[in-house]
Amino acid sequence: MTSIFDEPERFAATALAGFCDVHSHLIHGLRGGALRASQTPEGKVALVIGGGSGHYPAFAGYVGAGLADAAVAGDVFASPSTESVARICRHAHRGGGIVLGFGNYAGDVLNFGAAAERLRGEGIDVRILAVTDDVASAPPTEKSKRRGVAGDIPVFKIAGAAAEAGLSLDEVERLARLANARTVSLGVAYSGCTLPGADAPLFTVDPSKLAVGLGIHGEPGIRDEPRMPAAKLAELLVAPLLAERPDGASGRVAVLLNGLGATKYEELFVLWTQVAERLRAAGLEPVAPEVGELVTSLDMAGCSLTLTWLDEELEPLWLAPAETAAFRRGQVAPAPRAPKPAEDAEETPRFAPPGEASREAAVRVQALLETMARALAAAEDELGRIDAIAGDGDHGQGMRRGSAAAVEGGRAALALGAGAGSLLAHAGDRWADTAGGTSGAIWGLMLRAFGTALGDEEKPGAADIAAGARAGLEAVTALGRARLGDKTLVDALVPFVEALERETGAGRDLPSAWATAAEAATRAAETTKDLAPRLGRARPLAAKSLGHPDAGAVSLALIARALAEALRGAATDA
Repeated sequence: MTSIFDEPERFAATALAGFCDVHSHLIHGLRGGALRASQTPEGKVALVIGGGSGHYPAFAGYVGAGLADAAVAGDVFASPSTESVARICRHAHRGGGIVLGFGNYAGDVLNFGAAAERLRGEGIDVRILAVTDDVASAPPTEKSKRRGVAGDIPVFKIAGAAAEAGLSLDEVERLARLANARTVSLGVAYSGCTLPGADAPLFTVDPSKLAVGLGIHGEPGIRDEPRMPAAKLAELLVAPLLAERPDGASGRVAVLLNGLGATKYEELFVLWTQVAERLRAAGLEPVAPEVGELVTSLDMAGCSLTLTWLDEELEPLWLAPAETAAFRRGQVAPAPRAPKPAEDAEETPRFAPPGEASREAAVRVQALLETMARALAAAEDELGRIDAIAGDGDHGQGMRRGSAAAVEGGRAALALGAGAGSLLAHAGDRWADTAGGTSGAIWGLMLRAFGTALGDEEKPGAADIAAGARAGLEAVTALGRARLGDKTLVDALVPFVEALERETGAGRDLPSAWATAAEAATRAAETTKDLAPRLGRARPLAAKSLGHPDAGAVSLALIARALAEALRGAATDA
């Protein structure tokens, strides 16, 4: 388990600060990430990579000459916020555009995608690179749904080398996508990992078995197998990857044998002898193989195998020089040190003067945010338990932290004279920027859209509230891509919004309409136990998820009920 820490919630930030201090000759530490310390030429394409913490040496360990220009770090197993991604990209940009690389997880897709849209609006050309190498997470016919695991490293290495060579943004993107299409991985686990401050791992494995197809965010495997000797384990890992050999592949492969955090290097070297034997027997030649801890999962015991099928374009990029804290190859030409950029000061938000009615309504909105936060804090453990069945177990923690940040943001907005809409939008931004991850991005989007729809002029009526809820739903489905039946928050949000629109349209007062909508959301959340997930981390674990409701849907229904009670109480007091 993770034994050395001070405040569990500061674990990721403190670890990043320590890493940046130790490797200050290579990187500049920034709030929420790291930037290459050596100067890079104007016009160079910037490769910015990132994701949740807990995977060291990914991602900051791969910042340096020949590889990434910067890395963005979220909390443990949680996507960095949209604000963090955009801010660090601005520091890394040298005028040649940006390739944003990350594993294909819902929170990363949301936050990196939203950051890319924000940067494009500022005139910066940004390309998205979601790595999809995990063969356990989707069949070959659905490669776009696969997770990114240790295959991040060869894909980022090739993209970084292409950018270092001065190639155009179009060419860097093309080569990175080619590398991703030719990269496959599979992993096994002997034990789960334990989050800092937690007293139990996110999942357990029978001591006589190993879990096949684990995820690096603490997701359990898709099936269990009896423990086996190295020779049989090598066959289990190699065979599925060979089955996806591209047509016309040369037989030369980049190979990564990766330890997940608690597997000894000696064990990996033993396994390597068996892996290499099987690869060569299949007519493959490992090219500059890497064995060691490359993409970990805190203290998880296990390993993964990655193959990248090389060709005449990719092999020179895989072999090109690089110098980072965790990856060194060849001789990198010395470059002058770049000055550390000044950190952007957190700006005090400014709000246009609201109408008096909206200003009064903002006080009530703030009270409702506080009600929401109290309900989520009380339910943290239960939401985490539900999420751990087929996910990483952090949903309760993320919702508590996000809602607490939203309350703080709302108080600040209220003190600065915000109207109801601006207060809600600012609270949503604070939720997203603090919680990160999928739920942080979703609730940030939803509250911002809701607030924008309300505006700051009039006191919102029941129909306005329903319109705000509809705007929140549309924002979530547009960027998050979830639909009814995918086993997500949307399965409870759609019936909630539809019921609220129907009831307010029939002339019912807000407390009554909201209570009916909350009941609809609660029923819908419960029925998600019969659904198989089609998006997110739980999708590869559909069998384990069946019979259990979706944590996001459950938390939305919980919030709806808590607010229904608060609205009813306010109406009674009035």
